[in-house]
Amino acid sequence: MNKKTAGLSIAAGAALWGIIGLFVSNLYAIGFTPLQVVAVRAIAASIFLITYALLRNPSAFKMKLTDSKYFIGTGIISIVFFNWCMFVAIEETSISVAAILLYTAPAFVTIFARILFKEKLTTRKVLALVVTIVGCAFVVGVFPSFSGTISLFGLVVGIGSGFFYALYSIFGKFALKKYDSLTVTVYTFIFAAVAVTPFSGIWNVANLFTDIKAWIYIIGLGFLSTMMAFILYTKGLQYIESSRASIIATIEPVVAAIIGFFIFQETLQMWQYVGIIMVIAAVIIVQETSEKLPKKAMIENETSL
Repeated sequence: MNKKTAGLSIAAGAALWGIIGLFVSNLYAIGFTPLQVVAVRAIAASIFLITYALLRNPSAFKMKLTDSKYFIGTGIISIVFFNWCMFVAIEETSISVAAILLYTAPAFVTIFARILFKEKLTTRKVLALVVTIVGCAFVVGVFPSFSGTISLFGLVVGIGSGFFYALYSIFGKFALKKYDSLTVTVYTFIFAAVAVTPFSGIWNVANLFTDIKAWIYIIGLGFLSTMMAFILYTKGLQYIESSRASIIATIEPVVAAIIGFFIFQETLQMWQYVGIIMVIAAVIIVQETSEKLPKKAMIENETSL
C-alpha cells in the first residue's frame, strides 16, 4: 500500500465514522434511548472485533489483569461517556452540530498533554485552542447574534463528547506502550459493553429487536461505523504518519454535515458553517505541530469512534 492508497483508506474510515448519525437517528426513531444505543454499539462492536481478532491475530487477547486499569479508562471512562454524550447531542441538536462539537477533542488533548505529559504549549497550539473556541461559539449560535441556537444541555453534552473522546487519547497513550492497537480496541469495547449493558435497560425494549430495520441499523453501527472504520483507519496508519492521518480524518464532520443536510434535511445558518470551517482548521493547525517533532517522539494517538 502506497501513501496515496493509505490516505484513501484513512479517508474511508473517517467517512464511515461520519455516517454514524444515520444509524443512531434511525435507532431513535424505532424507539431506542441514547444509553441503549451506546450499549448496542458496544456489544455489536465487541462481537465483530472479537471475531476479527480471532481470525487475524488471536494473540491480541493476551493481557495482564493488572493492566485492566488502562481499559477501564479507554472503555468505561472514555468510550461509554463519549458515546452517550455524542448520541444525546445528536438527539438534542443535530448530526452536523454534534459532529463539530465532538471535534473540540484536539483542544482538550492539547490541554491534557500539557498538564500530564508536560508537552510544550506552542503559539500554534494556543492559536488552535482560540480558533476552536470561537468556531464552536459560531456553531452553537453565540456569535454573531449572542443568542444560542441550541439548548445549554445540548451544548454541554456536545462539548462533553469532545472531552471524553480526548480522554481516549490520553488513556490510550499509556495502553499503547504495552499493547498493540488491536488489543487496545478489542478490550476497550469489551469493557465498555460489560459496563454499560446492566444500566441500559436494553431488555425492556426486547420487542424492538423483532424489527428487521433495527438489525440493519445495529449492524451498520457496529460493523461499518465501528469495526470497518477502525480497520481502514489503522491500516492506513501503517503507511502514513499520525499527524497527516488526523488531518485527513477531518472529513468526518464534513460527511456528518452532508448526511444531516441531504438525508435528515438539517439546515444551518451561514455563521454555523463558518464555525465548522474554523474548528476543522484548528484541528489541522494543532496537528501540523506534531510533524515537526522527531519521529521517535511521536506516540501513536489514533482513536476509533
